[in-house]
Amino acid sequence: MKKQVSSDLRRPDKKFRPELEGVRAVAAFLVAVYHIWLGSVSGGVDVFFIVSGYLITTSLLSKMERHGQIHYFDYVLGLGRRLFPQAFIVLFFSVVFSFLVLPQVQWKQTMSEIFASVFYFQNWQLATNAIDYLAQNNEASPLQHFWALSIQGQFYVTWPLVIFIAFIIAKKLLKTPPRKTLLGVLVTLFITSISYSIYITTVNQPWAYFDTLARVWEFSLGGILALLIPYLTFNKLLSTVLGWVGLGIIVFTGILLPVSTVFPGYAALLPTSGVILIIIAAENSTKNNVVSLLGSKPFMYFGGISYGFYLWHFPLLVFYYAYFQTDTVPIFDGIVVMLISFFLSLLSTRLLESPIRKLSVQESRGKILAIIVMFLALVLGSNTAWGLYHDSAQEEFNEQLEISDYPGARVLYDNVEATLDIEPIGTPVGEENKLPAFYQDGCYVSLDKFGFKKCSYGETDNPEFTIALVGGSHSGHWFPALMQFADEEKIQIDVYNKDACRFSTQDFDGALDETCMDWNEKIVDALLEDLPDLIFTTATTSSGTKVPEGYIEMWEKFDGVTNIFAIRDNPRMKEDVPLCVEVNGPDDCGIPREDALASTPPWEVTDGIPSNVYFADLSNYFCDEDTCQAVIGNVLVYRDRHHISTLYSQTLGEPLKEEIQKALKEFEEQDGDN
Repeated sequence: MKKQVSSDLRRPDKKFRPELEGVRAVAAFLVAVYHIWLGSVSGGVDVFFIVSGYLITTSLLSKMERHGQIHYFDYVLGLGRRLFPQAFIVLFFSVVFSFLVLPQVQWKQTMSEIFASVFYFQNWQLATNAIDYLAQNNEASPLQHFWALSIQGQFYVTWPLVIFIAFIIAKKLLKTPPRKTLLGVLVTLFITSISYSIYITTVNQPWAYFDTLARVWEFSLGGILALLIPYLTFNKLLSTVLGWVGLGIIVFTGILLPVSTVFPGYAALLPTSGVILIIIAAENSTKNNVVSLLGSKPFMYFGGISYGFYLWHFPLLVFYYAYFQTDTVPIFDGIVVMLISFFLSLLSTRLLESPIRKLSVQESRGKILAIIVMFLALVLGSNTAWGLYHDSAQEEFNEQLEISDYPGARVLYDNVEATLDIEPIGTPVGEENKLPAFYQDGCYVSLDKFGFKKCSYGETDNPEFTIALVGGSHSGHWFPALMQFADEEKIQIDVYNKDACRFSTQDFDGALDETCMDWNEKIVDALLEDLPDLIFTTATTSSGTKVPEGYIEMWEKFDGVTNIFAIRDNPRMKEDVPLCVEVNGPDDCGIPREDALASTPPWEVTDGIPSNVYFADLSNYFCDEDTCQAVIGNVLVYRDRHHISTLYSQTLGEPLKEEIQKALKEFEEQDGDN
């Protein structure tokens, strides 16, 4: 062993830390309990993160001090033999049971998440969905818990570089003691990451929750603890108190804080501090210390299979929801889910992980690599086969499909008879994307972006009339209807779209964010500079009984300049419509009209509406006298809970054209009177 630099930090005594197995056991158990019965999160993954930071920093630091380098390939191969077999067998299980149990409307999402989980970028996929307004209605997949494993995986493969750079700085650049230099690097990472984490959690918490950069500080904190642990020794009484306080913090974090909506940021310091207190307490353990509990045989045993338990519990829970068509779990059923998770984790640990972990990396590189590739091929092959089956079935369905069987709203205004007993659809034949076409062209501003975009459709060479389609997705889902007659009537459609935004001067008590309000300011200038003949936008909010004041103020900016076509917002359903219809059938997915729409049109009870506004109400194409329907004319009315499906919007082209023609006639008469 190389001589230790006298001015460097002290090295801790080498010893097995049984309390960390117990901490893992507690964290895994809490994660499952919160998922199964409380429908929330516990902060347990933050416990995993700091424990991983502590252990990996200790291990890598030891390698650097003994050998002067880290054999990266062997290091990654060693991680792979421990992590991949169980993870990949759970992913394979998830492919099979997703095919057998999940509704087909969830297949595409699940396939993509399996791929993201295999290659450890599931957290970034979920982060993107979290800020993608159009993806927020995705149902939970069996693999969503892989976000935490993805972050850990990214940490594992990058941390050797952090240690190596710290040693290069120490030995080649600054000529400083390695441990002290590493401490400085980790403190810098901690401060940088937690500062970013606090900022991004404040401005965009859904993104921050899955953002690796917002979580680095938790791993750094574990590394800092690994370096400073020799200096954190207290007397036995204080150590005992600190240990039990730390366990209490870990257990009750999920109760004390709304973890899913305030983490990571500074709030995640709470569970990580609990781990720190337990590790400090273990430095001076007594009979009554928390280590006597966490280091006991039952806790260590469960801690040894906690990785498998974490992997198995969530797919089993999601499949339970799907099979029994519920979103709650009774106490007894939840216990059964946990027992099955325990049994499967025991099997997968003992039969897969343990035998492979016993293989020496130095002596069995080829064998370990072959095993990993075999498991990888099993998952990717089954997922690919599932995707090919799905595409083939969809292609066969499209080939046999007669669009005349899907009249949609035409059954209401053309007296068309809909064919009985056929599967309803919401996407036009041959369309790969269920969203209006301008989304495929990138002609919108996403949820977290500033600025604006404009795209023109329809008759763009020599239009007789120009309509500006302005607003968020509830304006945008009328685009397919407008396009049904744009060419015929020689209309140019100018699209100005911003996710989760409304054409308004007010932010609805913070519901519209800073990017939306900035967009609204820019849109006014853009419209006044390139004036359309008609501005098409929403007139109401779905639950509102009056026209919002912010809408009226916006319309007033164009009074005497151009006219507004304001359409009543469509009803919002209580469930994801395609999923509900596939599982329960269309008759069980409607909602009472009185629950979705005010009986009196909001503009009839709102004062101060400018004269340049025409109100259109197509509610009768969504609801009869009693019920707002999920399926009309064999077409899914919605693509989720509240956005009109592309095909149903297309079938609304004729009634929408009639309303626009009425509006134009009314405005012409007003101009004649003036």
